[in-house]
Parts: sequence; structure tokens; C-alpha cells
Amino acid sequence: MNLLITGAAGFIGSNFLFYQLQNHPEDRITVLDSLTYAGNPETLRGVADQIQFRKINIADEAAVNALFEAEHFDLVVNFAAESHVDHSIHEPGVFVKTNVLGTQVLLEACRRYGMVRYHQVSTDEVYGDLPLDRPDLTFDESTPIRTSSPYSASKAAADLLTLAYGRTYGLPVTISRCSNNYGPYQFPEKLIPLTIINALNGESIPVYGNGLNRRDWIHVEDHCRAIDLILREGRPGEIYNVGAYAERSNLEVVRAILSEVGAPEDQIKFVTDRPGHDLRYAINPRKIQTELGWSAQTDFTQGLKDTVRWYLDHPDWWGGIQNGTYHSGPPL
Repeated sequence: MNLLITGAAGFIGSNFLFYQLQNHPEDRITVLDSLTYAGNPETLRGVADQIQFRKINIADEAAVNALFEAEHFDLVVNFAAESHVDHSIHEPGVFVKTNVLGTQVLLEACRRYGMVRYHQVSTDEVYGDLPLDRPDLTFDESTPIRTSSPYSASKAAADLLTLAYGRTYGLPVTISRCSNNYGPYQFPEKLIPLTIINALNGESIPVYGNGLNRRDWIHVEDHCRAIDLILREGRPGEIYNVGAYAERSNLEVVRAILSEVGAPEDQIKFVTDRPGHDLRYAINPRKIQTELGWSAQTDFTQGLKDTVRWYLDHPDWWGGIQNGTYHSGPPL
């Protein structure tokens, strides 16, 4: 199979790339990434001889079309996205360009160059949020879209474009909407790696509001297995929710990390809540469990311990991000 993975220098995309190389070594893989601030080329250096790398923005129509014309892809998996909610509040136009226009460029290339199978990696944030006092409520694939931020709105728009290309043009498309990921190679702006690194450095750990906002956490490897199954066995035109039944409040997660690294809880600093901060996410993954036989395999407590250990063992990776040298190495 000739596979294009976009955004593979980022967190989930790189983990998916590693999963594919390990489990499907027969595939030819091209990686497309524009290497924005959240894309770390150091993540890919160890596999550079096993992939083709192209530094391209998915919104660059001419460059994307030229790549498709040359490569004749069988399958496209789109991880490329601006994903930081706070940044979307301050610079929404950037999110619309990458997440909406970029998705449309990829979809059109798939349609134009052979009706290429396309998978859109989305997020549970398109559903909005749930009340904290209703643990019985969860998101399933029929839950209406009710976005809260420019980020989630841009991802919802991309999902709708994907479905429209499936219905209007018959393009074979699927969408996955996953809960909060954690694991190796996550950029240090996110809650879990930020907490680990600040705890190690003795710095304050910012927690929004009262810290009671709840998320359903899933280890990135479980997410990668789910996407692989959807690509190979999922039904075109379908949406699959991916979650691990591992709800925790942000404060619980932070405290667990502090306990794991032996840091004091007085490093926690409660800060002004972000505008439109969603209260609770909870995914119902019954559809992917029933249709494809997938279920999360990583226990959150153990997965978090393993993630802390990974960051302890890889200070060069996140240190390069902190000191700004991670984009200064030789080109891939």
C-alpha cells in the first residue's frame, strides 16, 4: 500500500507512523508536514531512511497536487492540524486555513487523483461538552455537533467537508473522533507533558479554574490501533468514536503526575479559566468495539506511569523544544 500520512512530525501522527512501520513494513510511506512550531523533526530522524519526507503545508494546493500526481497514493490519513485551543482563541484564522482549507485541498486531491481512500482524524471536541453532574451522558456518533472554540469549530467544518465529499463525489472516506491522547512525543504545551516537565524543573504548574474539568484519557498507541483498524476494515462514509472509559479531572491527572515524580502539590497554580472552557468530555466507543473488535488496552494508571518514565528518559527531546534548538538540525 502507498500511504500518505500528514502531520506525522506531530504527536499522534508520529506515533501512528511508528505503529505503521512496525506493523505494516511492506507499505510505502510518505510523510507530509509543514513543521510548524508543534512539529518536531527530531521525532522523525530515527526513521528517516524508512520514509519519504515532504515539507508541505496541506493548504498549499499546487504542492499537494504535484505530490499526488507523482505518487499515486492508495490511502491518505490526515493528522495535520492546528490543535491548541488557546491559540485558536487568539488566532482563529490560522485554524480555519489549516484545518478547513487544508482538509478541502487534500480531499480534492484524493478525488482528482484516483478517488484515493481518505481518513480524517478528528476530535471529541466537536460535540461540545457534557455537564459534570450527569455521568450517565456520553458522546456517540449521533450526538449533534456543538462546538465551543474556533479550534473545535474548524475541526467540525473539516468533518462536514469530509462527509460531503463522500456523499457528493463517492469518495471513500472515514472519520475518527477520539478523546484526549497522552503518551510519548507530545508537545510540552499540553497538560500531561507540561506538568511532567514543570514538576521536574520545580516550576509552577498552571491549572485552569478549579481543575475539575473532566476528560476521557486514552494512550496514543490505543488510538493508533483504532485508526489502523478503521483504515483497513471500517465502512466508508462512517464516523467512529474512539475512547477508553478513563475519565479523570485535570486536577486528578496533575496530582497523579506530581505523586509519580515525587514533587510537591504546592507547585500547582490555579489560573483564570479559558473562555468557553468545556466541562466534560466522555466518549462512547461502542460502535468501533462492536463493528471492528477494538478496545483500549492500556490502563490509565500504568499508561501515565510509562509516559512519565518516557519524559524522564528523553530530556534531549523536550529540552530541545524548551531551548528552541529543535528546528535547527539538518533537514530531513
